[in-house]
Amino acid sequence: QVQLVESGGGLVQPGGSLRLSCAASGFTLAMSWYRQGPGKERELVAGISSISGSTNYADSVKGRFTISRDNVKNTVYLQMNSLKPEDTAVYYCNARSGTPSNVKISWGQGTQVTVSS
Repeated sequence: QVQLVESGGGLVQPGGSLRLSCAASGFTLAMSWYRQGPGKERELVAGISSISGSTNYADSVKGRFTISRDNVKNTVYLQMNSLKPEDTAVYYCNARSGTPSNVKISWGQGTQVTVSS
């Protein structure tokens, strides 16, 4: 099971941009970003395979957010553009590690993103 360290959250005005980073302590099979807004359940925002590079996004962020990875650094990034107040949430990094037959799940501590004027 890897350890995850997130960074990059903060306060931004509507229409602004932020980039989140999540560094893993070791190799991962896939990494994702989830978020949990006030009074809401945690939801998947975007994910990326460390092997194939394939990505997936929630419909609400398609065209605005981009997930990418640096396999050398075991780091995943979430570039968030055209931010909206409804993007306000705690963003959590998630990683799947181990082997396909014995997957281990790790979570970061969360980083707050607030979109407000």
